[in-house]
Amino acid sequence: MIENAVIRRGNQRLATENLVKLNFGNLSAIDRRDGIIGIKPSGVDFSALEDQDIIYLDTSGEIKHKGKYDRASVDFPTHLELYNGFPEIGSVIHTHSPYATAHAQALKPIECFGTTHADFFKGSVPVVRTLRTEEVQTNYETNTGKAIVEFFNTNLISPMDVPACLIPGHGVFLWGRSVKETLEVAIALEEIARINFATLALNPRTPPLDPILIEKHFSRKHGSKSYYGQA
Repeated sequence: MIENAVIRRGNQRLATENLVKLNFGNLSAIDRRDGIIGIKPSGVDFSALEDQDIIYLDTSGEIKHKGKYDRASVDFPTHLELYNGFPEIGSVIHTHSPYATAHAQALKPIECFGTTHADFFKGSVPVVRTLRTEEVQTNYETNTGKAIVEFFNTNLISPMDVPACLIPGHGVFLWGRSVKETLEVAIALEEIARINFATLALNPRTPPLDPILIEKHFSRKHGSKSYYGQA
């Protein structure tokens, strides 16, 4: 089982990086071998979070271990759908970080205008479809996750090439192989969204980055041909 401290520190890093305000966000991680997911308890202040507060559930949603809090994050069903739909991932983050969320509310994908973006995402970060009324009224969080997985599958987008998406009128979900990797994606996404906001303010007709540059910058950091960093 993933250490409590790893998940606790990951959640608190969301606050120190200004990716969350109040209690608007959460981080989880999964132990694929044991089928156990650890996540922040619902409504608990990030600064007050302690190691023993992390709640662990199995992949059916049954609580396997808890501290003094009884309820996992309300977004747990969304996290669970992502873990089930994207077997490569090991951690999920949900935030309402301001610039990325502004794109979600405007129903505007975060387009790839520069190499900063291409270092993390092989193309635009998409806005998934709006949920139908009945999907909101019943099993809202589960249906949010299903809509994300459906969108990526339908549009043949690899979740490891584009490890994030925008939820209309809501916020951001993103993921990675580990807590560390997912935190890096979350920090990068908000910075990229902020840069895009300024880019489009300066030139609303900014063209997308050349696909050759997107491929080059993404592949030098990811995959079998990567050569960024140390061996």
